[in-house]
Amino acid sequence: MVHRKNRPCVFCALHYIGVCYLICGPWQPGQEKGRAMVKNLEDMQNFSKESVEMALKSFDAYAKNVQSIAQELSDYSKKSVDEGAKTMEKLFGAKSVDNAIEIQNAYLKSAYEGFVSQATKLSSLYVDMARETYKPFEMAIAKATGTK
Repeated sequence: MVHRKNRPCVFCALHYIGVCYLICGPWQPGQEKGRAMVKNLEDMQNFSKESVEMALKSFDAYAKNVQSIAQELSDYSKKSVDEGAKTMEKLFGAKSVDNAIEIQNAYLKSAYEGFVSQATKLSSLYVDMARETYKPFEMAIAKATGTK
């Protein structure tokens, strides 16, 4: 903000209170922006408050979803380790090589199916997390872009 006679600064707070007239000279077209900016201080504070509230809601949704994903991973890990231990017990008790191969093939098939099922479930949880985390910002973005 440079104060020069007959070239006043547009956003000068001194213009708003009327003190800058002696330094910058008379009001010129376009200086209403400076007054509007100072008048909009309350709007800016409200915008900041809304932004913080949106961020907190988003973080809360994120935290809840991360917790559910962690719980799902923990449950899957426990189940996987239990199934692996049971399979090892069966393998140690196998009477023949053919029986051991059958046990191992059954375990591999169930482990693969369980993994695919778990990956699908986790994928949907991550999509839900993205949706719920983004949801607080939807209204603000729609408002800014003029869409519903």
